[in-house]
Order: sequence, then C-alpha cells, then structure tokens
Amino acid sequence: MDLGEGLRQAMAKLTRATIIDAKTIKEFNKELQKSLLSADIDVQLVFDFTHDIEEKALKSKPPEGVAPSDYITNLVYEGLVALVGSTYSPELKPKRILLAGLYGSGKTTTAAKLAKFYQDRGLSAAVICCDVSRPAAYEQLETLAKQANVGFFGIKGEKDPTKIVKEALKIHADRKVVICDTSGRSALDDELVNELKAINRAFSPDEKVLVINADIGHVAKQQAEKFDEAIKLTGIIVTKMDGSGKGGGALSAANAAKVKVMFIGTGEKLANIEPYDPGKFIGRLLGMPDILSLVDSVNQAIKEAAIKPEDVDMENLNFETFYNQLKALNKMGPLKNVFGMLGAADVPKELVNQGEEKLNKYKVIIGSMTKEERTDEKLMHNPNRIKRVARGSGTTDRDVHQFLADFNKMKKMFNSMKNDRNFKKKFAKFMK
Repeated sequence: MDLGEGLRQAMAKLTRATIIDAKTIKEFNKELQKSLLSADIDVQLVFDFTHDIEEKALKSKPPEGVAPSDYITNLVYEGLVALVGSTYSPELKPKRILLAGLYGSGKTTTAAKLAKFYQDRGLSAAVICCDVSRPAAYEQLETLAKQANVGFFGIKGEKDPTKIVKEALKIHADRKVVICDTSGRSALDDELVNELKAINRAFSPDEKVLVINADIGHVAKQQAEKFDEAIKLTGIIVTKMDGSGKGGGALSAANAAKVKVMFIGTGEKLANIEPYDPGKFIGRLLGMPDILSLVDSVNQAIKEAAIKPEDVDMENLNFETFYNQLKALNKMGPLKNVFGMLGAADVPKELVNQGEEKLNKYKVIIGSMTKEERTDEKLMHNPNRIKRVARGSGTTDRDVHQFLADFNKMKKMFNSMKNDRNFKKKFAKFMK
C-alpha cells in the first residue's frame, strides 16, 4: 500500500465514525503512523507530527459549521504540507544548471526533461554530457535531446569533463538555459567530489541540483547533506514519484536536511516533470481534485500533439475530434496520474489498465477509418465498412461494434451535461 492509499483509508474511517472522541482520534493517529512509517518517513518526524495532530484535535474546537472530521482532515493536510517542504516557483530567466547524483537517480532523463521544461516556456535550452564514466551516457542524452528538441553537446571518448564544459559553453553561447549532466557513482567518494568541484569551477552554475530517486526514502537526508557539503546545493529534484511508495519519505527527508525540493518527476515521458508544490502533492495523496494541474496538463498535451484547440472541441464530437483527444491523452502520461488529478486516485489498477488498453485499441480503430468516416459517424452503420475497419486495425467486428456503442454513450453523456444548466453552474463554481 502506498502513502496516498493509506492516508485515504485512514481519513475514510474517520469520516465514517459516528462519534469523534479521544479514542477515535488515537485510533486514527495509529493508522496515520502506520501509513507514514510504511512510506519510509523518519520515525521521529512521524511521532512529532501525529502527536501534534492529536493535541490540536483534542484541545481545539472546529470553527462553527465545520464537521469535526473535516476539521481534522484540514489539520492533517496542513501538517503534511509543512512536513514535506515549501513551494518552488522556477524563475524563467537565463541560467546554468549543474545536475549531480548517484547511479540510478535519473540524472540524464531529468536533464532532458528540465531542458524541455524551460524551452517550452520560451527559454532556448541545451544539455551537456559530462558523464564520462557510464557507458552509453553520451548516446542516451543525445537521443533524449533530439526527442526534446533541445541543443546537445558532448565529446565522445573524452575523459576530462572540464574540457567538455568549456567547449560546450562556446558552442551553445546563444542558449538561455544550459544544463550539465555529470557522472554518478554507487556512493559519493573522493573521486566524484573532486570531479564535481572541477566541473563547478569550469561551468560556474547558477543552480547546483541533486537528483535523487524517490525509492531511497529517508536516506535522501543523508545524501542531501553529503552533496551539500561537497558543492553547496541549490536544491533537489526527486524522480520516479509516480512509481514509488517512499516519495513522501524522500520529500520529508530533503526538507529535514534544509535543502529545498525544486521539481518532481511524475512519469517516464519528457513532459512528466513539474515544479514542486507540496499543497498539490498532499492534496492528491488525500484524494482532493487538482483541476488546475489537469487543465495545464491538457493544454501542454494538446500543444505537444500538435493539435489545434478547435480539433478537440467537445461541442462538435465526432470520431476525428475523439481521435485527437486520444492523442492528447497519450501525451498526459499514465491514466493513473489523470485520475489522481481528478481526485479519483483509488480507481482499481486493473480497471486503469483495461481503460488504457481499450483507449489504445480505439485509437487504432479510428486510425483505420477514412477521412469521411471520421467526420460522419452514420457511414459506420454499414457492415462492410465495419469489416474493413476491423481488418485494417487488426481487431474484430465485435471490437468495432463495441467502440461505436461506447462512443454513442459518451456522446449522449456529453450532450446531456452540455444542456444541463445545474451542471454548468456547479462546474463553474468548482473551477473557481
């Protein structure tokens, strides 16, 4: 069970309680402790946090009109936000960024993600391969740079990273953001410290960022302190937050080390990186909708898929617009993340997997239709067209019939919502 699931289950038990007394709160705190400790959050931090929640819940009263369970939920939310650090707002200005970290932290992918992040916001970016120890590091970063459409520089076979840096700064002097990917080790030894210090002198970075994998949990504190002692860190990027149950431990440990978290990696795709916002992070763990992030994700996905906004218009839903929506959805990362932003993080994994398989199948089916069929769904009432599309998409007639039935259901649902004034009012209020 991950941290979010544990927290949501504990909150659900509290909400279902008929009476919220000292006994209920103590039992709730035990559930909280179990969830936080399983997420590899430091034991002392956990007990200090839960003790504080118990004290406030027992000694203070909810504001008038606020249910006790809602009041305690808010105490937990505010306490967890304080536990995992503060919000980071990246400055969109020219800068040099040095990335450091151990093997397996995800530095190289993060370098490309970060370059894409800044370039998408109007700052031309380039990455430098100064990982002179790992085989294929040059090829990996070069490939990722091409995918991100950012500049790249490296000298294959060169073992002196300072020489690479000096050449790169000449070649990419016109780039606004330059990111240097460095070598890793299995531990921070003297050789790596000396190498990082040499690159630091040659590169003169504005930001020195440690990249850590969420899986290391509370060990992040020790790593942050050691790297900070070596090169004086500006901040931390935590990768693989989507696939680890120890992300909360890593974030709280970084906060305890007094090194700010700057970005978090939320998936494998190059767009899956976001500035760290503890309020959003904890909100998602507790199952609160994050509509603003969802809207940002949709807009970014539409841009990446090179789709015009009018081509995904729900007012004119046909196979063509639905196909474009599926393309955009693919750019948003796993469905699990999308459900999380909607506040539905506990959708069963098997249903999410089935949903992804079905959507991919539907995309292939629409891809096998003619241009006329995509814009005039009535043409697909013809059995011969259904057979042709099934053959072309490698599916069965039954699959195509199922797609048509699901599409019609979806269209009716959207038409119903579109004409429902109460729904429009509720949605407008929710968006505010």
